[in-house]
Amino acid sequence: MRAYLELAKPRITMLVALCAAAGYMLACRGPIDRTRLLWAVIGVALASASTGCLNQVLEADLDARMKRTSRRPIPTGRVTPAAAHALGLAWGAAGLGILAWKVNALACGLTAFTLVSYLLVYTPMKRFSPLSTWVGAIPGALPPVIGWTAAGGALDASAAALFGIQFLWQMPHFLALAWLYRDDYAAGGYRVSSVADPSGAGLAWQMAAAAALLLAVSILPFGLGLAGRAYLFAALAFGGLFLAASLAAARELTAASARRVFLASLAYLPFILIVLVVDRL
Repeated sequence: MRAYLELAKPRITMLVALCAAAGYMLACRGPIDRTRLLWAVIGVALASASTGCLNQVLEADLDARMKRTSRRPIPTGRVTPAAAHALGLAWGAAGLGILAWKVNALACGLTAFTLVSYLLVYTPMKRFSPLSTWVGAIPGALPPVIGWTAAGGALDASAAALFGIQFLWQMPHFLALAWLYRDDYAAGGYRVSSVADPSGAGLAWQMAAAAALLLAVSILPFGLGLAGRAYLFAALAFGGLFLAASLAAARELTAASARRVFLASLAYLPFILIVLVVDRL
């Protein structure tokens, strides 16, 4: 049972569900329909579990070459590729079915786009282009937008601001991870930035540029009336700290500086979403 749970990438699935829930609550103008929120979160979580599971099916050969991923269920033989494939499809069908039945067509459609673009565009692209990180950030930025539309929100400027925050947050997060595991990615055959640019110069300044843009975009919810001054001060303060860590890594990219950026990213997104929701409500 534990091996099948690992296929769902539970920590990532929990973060995706949190982002969708935040988007839902931000879109609510009146009392929150908790039943609809629950169905939305369940549907998104199942779709996320499906994506994580099917990704491991598609990359099982590469996972086996990397120390970081060699203990996953498929490379170790604890789960067969056929069983993982069937489970991933079942999770995906259940998640999309719940969203179509209990939520709405737009949220279901955005979730389907997220699943398909991640698996059929981003996943194979990692093998041959460092631009895959930017491409993969598109489906990765959609969970709060899915939550927003699940509550009846339109694809407006507020939805775009939520998308922009999560899109830009991913760049320092994943680029720092790519640097920390550059040898592993090279062994696995991935053509990510840290492999294509062994010096790390371009990667480091991509991190810093994305963090600077993130600081600017994180102000938009205040400007759009989605949040008040408490959120604004928190976004400026924490975004400034995140930017400082990224600039330090850009000046001197080491394992330690990249790890500080990665750890800061882990704290940033949940913090900023919680403050945004609390301030909104």
